Amino acid sequence: MMNKGILLPIAAPSGTGKTTVCRQLIEKLDNCSFSISCTTRKPRPNETEGKDYYFLEQETFEKYIQENKFIEWERHFDNYYGTLKSTLEEAIANNQILLLDIDVNGAMNIKKQFPEDTIAIFLKPPSIEELLRRLSARGTEDEKSLVIRKARIPEEMKLSKYFDYEIINDNLKIAVNQIIDIIKEK
Repeated sequence: MMNKGILLPIAAPSGTGKTTVCRQLIEKLDNCSFSISCTTRKPRPNETEGKDYYFLEQETFEKYIQENKFIEWERHFDNYYGTLKSTLEEAIANNQILLLDIDVNGAMNIKKQFPEDTIAIFLKPPSIEELLRRLSARGTEDEKSLVIRKARIPEEMKLSKYFDYEIINDNLKIAVNQIIDIIKEK
């Protein structure tokens, strides 16, 4: 039985399957929840306020930055993304497993600020070719966003060595079970 909360940032290049892996983990683990980040980008057709993201106006997001409310935040793809400190603090205080579907820099920030409470997972694609196929096939990006996301792949892959664990997402069931085993060891 877990006697303290665990922060579980899962980072990967876009299209690797972070969100799908996180959904599977929530289904399989007790006392596990998904961290809801804030963003200034517009919701995609299948996204819900308060479930997928907190969709904020740019002015509100910038006010939160000034008030130091974020544990991490970043501006990329012409939008802000960030994680509220209060979300992480509540999870730790309530002995929860908190999954964070996050970019590599955000994951490293959380690991740096909460080293005793964090297990940082880097999810790798089976190959770059498969990653590019998945990214193009999901149809959620405009051409400009797709070009930016593809350009980030080499940088993100290089940073994988700084994570506690690297998991290849070639088979969803195997990847999810590997992460569950890591949590059980903590």
